[in-house]
Amino acid sequence: MVGVEQWAEIRRLHRVERVSIREISKRTGLHRKTVRRALAVAEPPKYSRPPGGSKLDPFKEWICEQLQADPRIQSQRLREIAGELGYEGGKSIFDDFVREVRPRFLAPRTFQRTIYRPGELAQCDLWEPKQHIPVGHGQTRRGWVVTCEVCWSRAIAGTLIFTKEAPDILWGLARNLTRLGALPEKLVWDREASIAAGGRPTEPFAACCGQLEVGWVILEPRDPQAKGALERSHRFMRSNFEPGRVFANHLDFQDRLDAWCEKVNGRVHRTVRAIPGERLAEERAWMRLLPARMPDVDRRHVVRVPAQPFVRVDRNDYSIDPQFAGRRVELRVSQTDVSAVVLDTGELAARHRRVFSGGLTITDPSHQSRLERQREKRRQRHQVEVEIRPLSRYDEPIPA
Repeated sequence: MVGVEQWAEIRRLHRVERVSIREISKRTGLHRKTVRRALAVAEPPKYSRPPGGSKLDPFKEWICEQLQADPRIQSQRLREIAGELGYEGGKSIFDDFVREVRPRFLAPRTFQRTIYRPGELAQCDLWEPKQHIPVGHGQTRRGWVVTCEVCWSRAIAGTLIFTKEAPDILWGLARNLTRLGALPEKLVWDREASIAAGGRPTEPFAACCGQLEVGWVILEPRDPQAKGALERSHRFMRSNFEPGRVFANHLDFQDRLDAWCEKVNGRVHRTVRAIPGERLAEERAWMRLLPARMPDVDRRHVVRVPAQPFVRVDRNDYSIDPQFAGRRVELRVSQTDVSAVVLDTGELAARHRRVFSGGLTITDPSHQSRLERQREKRRQRHQVEVEIRPLSRYDEPIPA
């Protein structure tokens, strides 16, 4: 058989140098008929043979029937059933065939490129850092970052929170919108339990959107592709923000996250091929201004001050002014403060800075001083004053 190199040389000699077939036969040592056959073939020679049979061939139609009945059945299970029916072939050839034919029986899902209008949408989600966040007192705590990305400009903002409850998530959302500096038409959320459990917006989320006068888009379950822009930003956070950084506490984490977002918003985005910060400045012309006052999302509940004047908030005990023991107070818990106001008089019963580490007792020095004074008064009530007479009085004569 003539090789590819020899076939090419024969054609070059005959077509280019005009060498005769007889001369080519002498130079190459090939028979003239072989030279003629090489010149008559336009394609380079190659070795081929008819495919041999396979142990899988008798089962191919059966596999297709099983996939038509259940397109998602696993290849391992199909191979087990085929083994019971007499299949003796290998695993690889079986699995490769199933992988090849399975798409014929699955309902195809395709995606189209999404084009956003300026100021139309902002994608929101939660991103969980890999490492727990230091919160002081030698403790760390699991945290989440509420992220928000404006779809047209691709500007991003993030806020650290420590629970997935509605007050914390909505506070993080409000802070992100404040940093972005404007309001989109709609917020895109997945079915986070505190936001849209079961596909319907929760009451706190709907109330917050009503106060901001923005709409919402709740995604279908298990559909992260619908907010792919933010999912790619989360992947970038995992690979660029978190590695190589050690945080002193949660405040340090938030400051460095803000600085990182500013840096990212100032660099050219690969998808839009522009700087997100500059596009956001243009996009604000189509967006509404922030309200003068953001929605109040602090936790509020009424408690009666116990005889031991402390209230439990997020695993910690905070002191209350002991003079209000037995009276009802409205407890207000924000991300920075814990305060209590007496219901009937409006007096401030306590104000503490919120601590995110746990198992602590936070006492205001003024509350401790008042508690000690009250304790001293209670002790004095139990003391009886006894008259002490001078001894000379007993020497006086008793009057008749």
